[in-house]
Parts: sequence; structure tokens; C-alpha cells
Amino acid sequence: MRLAYIPSPSHGVLYLGPVPLRGYALCIIIGVFVAVWLGNRRWIARGGRAGTVADIAVWAVPFGLVGGRLYHVITDYELYFGEGRDWVDAFKIWEGGLGIWGAIALGALGAWIGCRRRGIPMPAYADAVAPGIAFAQAIGRWGNWFNQELYGRRTDLPWALEITSSAGGRVPGTYHPTFLYESLWCAGVALLVIWADRRFRLGHGRAFALYVAAYCAGRFWIEYMRVDDAHHILGLRLNNWTALIVFLLAVAYLVVSARKRPGREAVVEPGALDDAADEDAASTGEAEGGTGKGAGEAGSGTGEGAGKGAGEAEAGAGKADGETVADGADSAKKA
Repeated sequence: MRLAYIPSPSHGVLYLGPVPLRGYALCIIIGVFVAVWLGNRRWIARGGRAGTVADIAVWAVPFGLVGGRLYHVITDYELYFGEGRDWVDAFKIWEGGLGIWGAIALGALGAWIGCRRRGIPMPAYADAVAPGIAFAQAIGRWGNWFNQELYGRRTDLPWALEITSSAGGRVPGTYHPTFLYESLWCAGVALLVIWADRRFRLGHGRAFALYVAAYCAGRFWIEYMRVDDAHHILGLRLNNWTALIVFLLAVAYLVVSARKRPGREAVVEPGALDDAADEDAASTGEAEGGTGKGAGEAGSGTGEGAGKGAGEAEAGAGKADGETVADGADSAKKA
């Protein structure tokens, strides 16, 4: 009898009245919001405008979703176009199935289009959003938990994942929770990129390249643990080869970029510095106006005080003179 394990949800859909709320889709949506929020903060810190990351995400996110689904359908085509399969299922993204490689590739294309429309260097934008993408992946992996998919080999460890469904060839039992391993790994990658970016001031796409290399290193060993059906080449799963090749490309980019373009971009968004200068000038003008107003009020107060004091002094002097004359008259009378 097992004393500890991670239970799987009995179903991956909650209903808010007639509206279905699917756990897989919810995890992706939350991940996107986190990525945009963190990317916006990092972009502003780099000297960009608020809202730019969200504007470009309008291009990147749809492209990424399409790319992720295309990669999954192409590499697992037998799930949709094999004997007894329905090709319409290829469009049912809510049932799971997004390949990160396709999502990053087409998502980058969408981001490139958005950056060109705004006149923004793509590498600088990629550096800003890199940790957010890793956090989004960490959150999105919990969608696999809702769908009881992409788990590893059988295990009796206390953190084993219990699979209860027998649909799609699943065998109920306890397995390595590879979704959890990848979620934790992605969160660690995000923190690594944030630290390295602060420590070494990474620029020209190197923060993004570090994210890609670190993610691929973890994906390689996690992928090796999975037991779901996959295409194999020379004894390795297709995604293992993809992770290895992309890792080498990312490391090569880090090395070459550091030699050819050291340092960080001075300007990441044209016009953002002018906006900041205008805001400073406006703030300075308001401060100077407040100072002038205060000086005028002080001068007015001083003038009023001086005039009032002088008037009171003159009235006092007149009173004193009158009293002196009256005293003199009384004295003359008595004499």
C-alpha cells in the first residue's frame, strides 16, 4: 500500500455554468500573462516603453500556438492520420499536444514581425522576455498533469504520479512525474537567466540563448525518462536529438556573440529616451512653477507685513505726538 504519491485529477475540465474551463488551456493562458508581465518589467528596466512587450506578444503568441501545434502534429502524425484516426482531432488543441520547439520557432517569427513594425531590435526584445517564457513553460507543464499525459517510467518514489486513466493506451499505476521535473527545471532556468543577466549584463540576444541552452540541457534528460510513444533515431527519441542540436547552436551563439558584440544595447526602443526626457522636463517645469508660486506668496506676505507694520508705526507716532501737544497745553493752562 502506497503512503505518498501525487494524485491525478479525475478530469481536466471544470464547468462554469455552460462554459467549459479546461485545465490545459488555463495553464497556458496563465503562463502567457506571467511572461508578458515579467517581460514588460524587464523591458522598461532596459529603457523601453511600457506596453511594448504586450503589443509584440499579440503577434508572437498566436504564431507560437500554431507553431507548437504544427510541430506536435507533424512529429506525431500517426495520432491524427493513421488508420482509425480522425484528422479533425489535429485541431483540438485543448486536448494537449504543443511542441515547444515549434512554439519557439514560429513565436520568434511573430515577435520579429512585431519588432520590425515598432523599429525594435529583436535580440533585445528576446533578452527581455526570456525568463518570462521559462516561467510560462513551468506553469504550462501543469496542463499535462490535468490531462494525465507525458509521464515517465514506473516508480515507487514518494513523489510518484498516479495515473488512473486507461484511455489512449495508458496503464494505471505510479510513474515519474516528468511534467513536474520539467516545471521545476524551467523555473530554475528563469532564475538562472535573471541572475546571469544582472551579473554579466547580457545583451544582443545572449540572455535568450542562455535560456535556450539551459532548457535544452534539462529537456534532454527529462525526455529520456518518458515512456510515451515517440520516433527514435539511433536509439534516441526525436526530441532528444532536437534538444542536443538546439543546445549546441545556442552555446555557439553565446560564444560568437560575446566576441563580436560585447556589452549590451544602449538603446532598445527609439523614442523611449525622448519620452523620458519630456517627462523629466515636465516634472522640472512643475517644480519650478511651484517654487515661483511659493516665492511670490512669500514676497506678497512680506510686502503685506511690511506695509501693515509701517502703518501701525506711523499711527503710533501720531498718537504719541497728539498726547505730547495735549500735555503741553495743560501745562500752559496751569501756569
